Amino acid sequence: MTERAVRPDGAGTHGQRRANPVSRFFGILGPGLVTGAADDDPSGVATYAQAGATYGNGMLWTVPVTLPLMMAAQEICDRMALATGDSLGALIRRRFSGGARVVIGILVAALIVANTLNLSADLMAIGQGMQLLHAGPAPLWSLVAGVGIGIAVVAGSFEWIGRIFKWLCLVLLVYVGVLFAANVDWADVAAGLFGAQLTASPAYWGLVVAVLGTTISPYMFFWQTAQRVEELRGEDLDGPLAPPLDDRTDAGARRRLRTGREDVFTGMVFSVLIMFAIIAATAATLGAHHEKVTSAAQAAKALEPIAGTYAGALFAVGFIGSGILAVPVLAAAGAAGMAALLNRDWGLERSPRRAPMFYVLLGGGIVGGTLLSVFASNPIQLLVLSALVNGIAAGPFLVIMMLISRDRAIMGRYRNGRLAQTMGWITTVVMCAAGAYGVWYTIWG
Repeated sequence: MTERAVRPDGAGTHGQRRANPVSRFFGILGPGLVTGAADDDPSGVATYAQAGATYGNGMLWTVPVTLPLMMAAQEICDRMALATGDSLGALIRRRFSGGARVVIGILVAALIVANTLNLSADLMAIGQGMQLLHAGPAPLWSLVAGVGIGIAVVAGSFEWIGRIFKWLCLVLLVYVGVLFAANVDWADVAAGLFGAQLTASPAYWGLVVAVLGTTISPYMFFWQTAQRVEELRGEDLDGPLAPPLDDRTDAGARRRLRTGREDVFTGMVFSVLIMFAIIAATAATLGAHHEKVTSAAQAAKALEPIAGTYAGALFAVGFIGSGILAVPVLAAAGAAGMAALLNRDWGLERSPRRAPMFYVLLGGGIVGGTLLSVFASNPIQLLVLSALVNGIAAGPFLVIMMLISRDRAIMGRYRNGRLAQTMGWITTVVMCAAGAYGVWYTIWG
C-alpha cells in the first residue's frame, strides 16, 4: 500500500463534529442504511408477505433471531472495509490462493447468477407495481425499468445514486403504518415472537430458509464492503486508494469505527422493523382469511386497512421504490466482487473505460435480469425462490468472511474480538444449517 500522511480527523465527514446531533446522525447514514433497506426489496416483501399470509404470526420469531445475526455479519463486513480499505473481493484475493481462490471464484460466479435471478424478480415486481397503478402491462414496465436503471447506473455518479438510494428507503415505512390501522391481535403477535407457534411441516421450514436468505443475503456482504470502500475513496485527498484505519490517528480511527457501526446497526434495525411490519400486517389481514399470495395485487390487500381502495397504489409505490433501490445493489455487488477478485478496477465512480470488466458484469446482470423479467410469468414464486437460493448461498460466504476477519496479517488490531467472533460463527452455523436444509427441501422436499 502506498505511503500516505496520517489523517488527523479520521472522518472526511464535512464538519460532522460541529453539526447538531440530528444532522450528524443523518450524515453518517450511508452503506449500512442502504444495505438494510435494499434487504427489504420485493423479494423480501414477497417472502415476508407469504410467511404472514400462510402461517400468520408463526414466523415472527425470525425477527428477533435475525437482528443480532444481521448486525454481526454486516458489522464484520464494514470493519473489514474500514480496516483495510479493500472490498470483500479484494480481501478474498489477499487471503486465499490457488485452488481455494478458484473455488471461491466459482461461488462468486454462482452468486452473480443468483443475483440476476433476484434482480429479474425485482424488475417483475416493479412491472406489477406499475400495472397496479393502471399504467400498462407489467412486462413493458419491467423492460423500461431495467433499461432505465442500467443507463442511470452507468451514466450517473456514485454520490448521486447513493443519495437517491438513501431517500428511497423511506418508502418502505408505509408497511409500518398498517400495524396502527389493522385489527392486529397483539397477544398472538407476542406468541409468534417468542416462537410459540412453530410448525413441523417441511414447507414451513423451507419458507423459514427463504426468510433467512432474504434477510441475510450474500450480496449484502459484497455491497456493504464495496460501498464503504467507495465512500472512503471519496475521503482520500492523496490518491485513488481508500484510506484504511491505520492511516488515521487513534482517535480518528475509533470515531470512524463508531460511526460505521451506528450506520450499520441503524440499517439493520430499519430492515427488521419493515420485516416485522410486513409479517404482522399480512398475518392480521391476508392470514386471517387464509388467502394465498400469488400476485402483487393479492399482496396489496394487506394495506387495505390503511389505504382502502388505494391499497393497490400504495403497495405499488412500495414495490416500485424498493425494487429500484435493490436492482443496482444486486447488479453491482456481484460485479464488484468478481472484478476485485480478479484484480480489476471496479466501482460506480469509475468510468466504463477505466473499469470495463466491472461494467460488463454489471450490465450483463441487468440485461439478463431484464430479459428474464419480460418472459417469466410468476413474480411472487420467483421472488420467494430467489430468497431460498440466497439462503443456500449465504453459509459459504460467511465462512470466507470469518476466516478473513480473524486474520491478523490482513486485519491487524482490527480483527474480530471475542464478541464478533462468537456472533459471527453463530451466524455462520445458522446459515450453513439453513442452506443444507434448503438444498434438501429444493431436491426432495
